Amino acid sequence: MRIDKFISEQESLSRSDAKAMIKKGQVFVNGERVKSADMKLDPEKDRITLNGKEIIYRKFMYIMLNKPEGVICATRDGLSATVLELLPDSLIRKGLFPAGRLDKDTEGFVFITDDGALAHKMLSPRSHIEKEYEVTLEKPYEKEYIDIFASGITIDGDEKCLPAKLIPTADPYKVNLILHEGKYHQIKRMMTAVGNRVVHLKRIRMGGIILDPSLPSGKAREITESELLTLFEKV
Repeated sequence: MRIDKFISEQESLSRSDAKAMIKKGQVFVNGERVKSADMKLDPEKDRITLNGKEIIYRKFMYIMLNKPEGVICATRDGLSATVLELLPDSLIRKGLFPAGRLDKDTEGFVFITDDGALAHKMLSPRSHIEKEYEVTLEKPYEKEYIDIFASGITIDGDEKCLPAKLIPTADPYKVNLILHEGKYHQIKRMMTAVGNRVVHLKRIRMGGIILDPSLPSGKAREITESELLTLFEKV
C-alpha cells in the first residue's frame, strides 16, 4: 500500500493533506523519514508514525454507539444530528456507516463500521441476527403476548413477523423483546396489534454483543476483537 493512501484512510484525511505531511517530514516508517508519497509499505508489519504518534493499522473499524433519542441512523441528514456526528475524532474515518437502523426516538446500541461485507451478512435475512430491546409499555403486558409473539404475530392485517421472544421483568410495564428481523417500526406495530403501546424503546444487544452498560448515552467506543467473535454466536 502507498504511504499517502495509508495515512489518508487511517487518519480520515485527503490524499493531498497526507502528501503535504509527508513533504513536511512528519511521517516516518520504521524510524526512517518518508521522502516520497508513493513509498510502498506493509501496514500489518511496518511501524508508521505521524508527528511522533504511531498509527495503529485497522483494516476495518467496528464501533459501538449508545444512541440517544433524537439522532438519525444515517451518514448524513441535513436536518437532524446523525450517529456519525456523535463519534469522537479518534474513531472517525472515511466510509463509516450504521449497520442497521434505529428509529429517531429509539435509543441504544448502533453498530457502526466500514466493513460492507460484514454489515451485509449481519443484515441478511439468512443470518437472523438477534436484536434485543428493552420495551416500556403504556399498559402492563399480558401473559398471552408471549405465545402470540412466539408464534409469529401478524401486524397491520397481513404482514407476518418471524417468531419473537418476549421476556417479562419484575416491572409489568417493562419487557425485553428479542427479534430476528427489522421491519419498519416493528416493535411499535407488534404492541399496537395486541392493544398496547410502546412508551420507550432501547436496543441492548446485537447478536452476542451486549451494549456496554458503562457507555454513556451519546458516547461510542471500539468493539473489541473478543466481542466481534461473539456477533453471530446466537444465530
